[in-house]
Amino acid sequence: MKKFWGAALGALMVSGALQAGEVKIGFVSTLSTGGAVIGNDIKKAVDLAMEHIGGKMGDLDVNLMYSDDGFKPETGKQVTDKLVKQDGVDFVAGYIWSHVLLASRKSALDNGKFLISTNAGPGPVAGKLCNKNFFTTSWQNDQGPEAMGEVLNQKGVKSLYIIAPNYAAGKGMVAGVKRTFKGEVLGTDMTKWPTQLDFSAELAKAKASGAEGLFVFYPGKAGGAFMKQYQQSGLKSSLPLYTAFTIDALSLPKFQAAGFTDVIGSQFTGHWDPNLDNAQNKRFVADFKAKYGSYPSPYAAQSYDSIFLIKSAVEAVNGNLEDKDGIRAALEAVNYPSVRGKYTLNTNHIPMQPWYLREVVVGDDGVWTTKIVKTIHEGRADNYAKDCKM
Repeated sequence: MKKFWGAALGALMVSGALQAGEVKIGFVSTLSTGGAVIGNDIKKAVDLAMEHIGGKMGDLDVNLMYSDDGFKPETGKQVTDKLVKQDGVDFVAGYIWSHVLLASRKSALDNGKFLISTNAGPGPVAGKLCNKNFFTTSWQNDQGPEAMGEVLNQKGVKSLYIIAPNYAAGKGMVAGVKRTFKGEVLGTDMTKWPTQLDFSAELAKAKASGAEGLFVFYPGKAGGAFMKQYQQSGLKSSLPLYTAFTIDALSLPKFQAAGFTDVIGSQFTGHWDPNLDNAQNKRFVADFKAKYGSYPSPYAAQSYDSIFLIKSAVEAVNGNLEDKDGIRAALEAVNYPSVRGKYTLNTNHIPMQPWYLREVVVGDDGVWTTKIVKTIHEGRADNYAKDCKM
């Protein structure tokens, strides 16, 4: 009898340990250097998501570990290695920069971890380097600029000048707009990344080209430097600006404080907006503004979503983190309340979602913000899905 009760007690203790276990999430972002302006906004959103889920996914506590990639591919790989091999995380998420993701992906995927990019979407991970355990809550890099190319066609723009940074994401953005724009590209300047912050030579070339529009992609600190110089150049009336990931909730307050009025009326494409009318988005935006005193950025929205996506998968398998097939199936189902509304995943795990034309406006309270002008398309496959063999 004593042996029986000892075995029963041991079983109860094991059961209790499982029920009181945790899901470990390693979140890699840029929390230092110039890229921290984006990384810190992302962290705010993830912290808010953790509050909204009460720090739990089903019966499991969430152990969330942040790691700083320092804006460097080699550092991103190092911290990913640590999360996977030393900390034993179940999920790796985050990654702002495409070159950091490309350097880090194998560390997670080769060790059987689920990797969820909340921003970076370079072509290879959507195509030849796709993986059954790689997912994203954002997009493939080319998709936003592809939508912008369609907008330019609809506007009757016949010629374009392009300026973007010379790294993986910049190349993808340029490829995207060129893929759909039917007019003539009169020049393309690929600048040094991330150190070049003087764009006077490129702006002079753009002006001299006689192009009817200027397309640029400059996230973070570089975007602020570019907008200052565009304002100083006086090009708004002769060379209208069209952007990708250059103007957002992070940069607009700074542009307004600096009096960069040329940004008002400029247009860009996006898959999310603070004004999207669904319950999850309303809660997210309202609570983010109340807690942090500012609008959330798209980077924040995508990262907030990642916590709810992971939660949906953990709860779908009742906390059994060894059920990899069940977790994967649940991630593919995207059955969670997204701030962008309902969407699906393509066969390469890239979202199929609406893309909108957005415009910078002055809000009723005098604060510069954005509005959706129209839906460009309801969602379609990215250009690389055909190369994905899973």
